[in-house]
Order: sequence, then structure tokens, then C-alpha cells
Amino acid sequence: MRMQAEASLGASPWGGEKQEVNLPIARHTIDLLALLQEKTRNNLTMEEQRLLDNTVTALRFRFIQASEAEQKKKAEAPASGAAAGEVTGEATKKEDA
Repeated sequence: MRMQAEASLGASPWGGEKQEVNLPIARHTIDLLALLQEKTRNNLTMEEQRLLDNTVTALRFRFIQASEAEQKKKAEAPASGAAAGEVTGEATKKEDA
């Protein structure tokens, strides 16, 4: 499940090309791991509990990073398109005059 969540966050756990970010699937997988963590508390060895705790924490942190990166991409995309339109619009005005 950890590898599936990492792949959904854009990591390339199997090597090769970068995976597409799919935040809803990543969030669902992380939530499932957190549910597993909650339901198995006090039924795991110390090593198993530590591994599950560290995995959920690391994936949550990566999820936050990936969602911030996606928001930044969305914010930059319209801004770069508007800047390109402004330059084109100025050139058209000069040609008309």
C-alpha cells in the first residue's frame, strides 16, 4: 500500500519515468493505512508499529508537499497564460496603429 500511495504522489518506486500525481487516490490509500494503524494498535510488535507509524507520517508529509506543488502549478498556469496574452495584445495594438 505504501508503494501505491507513493506512486499516486508522483514518486517512481519502480524506476523509470515519473508517475502522474493523483491526489484523491493517494489520500484514499493513506487513509486506509491510517485506519489499519488505528485498528491494529496494541496488536503489533514494537517494530511493526514503528514501521506503520513512520510510513503513515512520511506519506502524509509527502501528500502535503504534492498538494502544495499542484496548487502552485495551477496558480502559475493562468498567470503565465495571461502574461503571454498581454504581450500579444500589445503587439496587435501597435500593428493596428
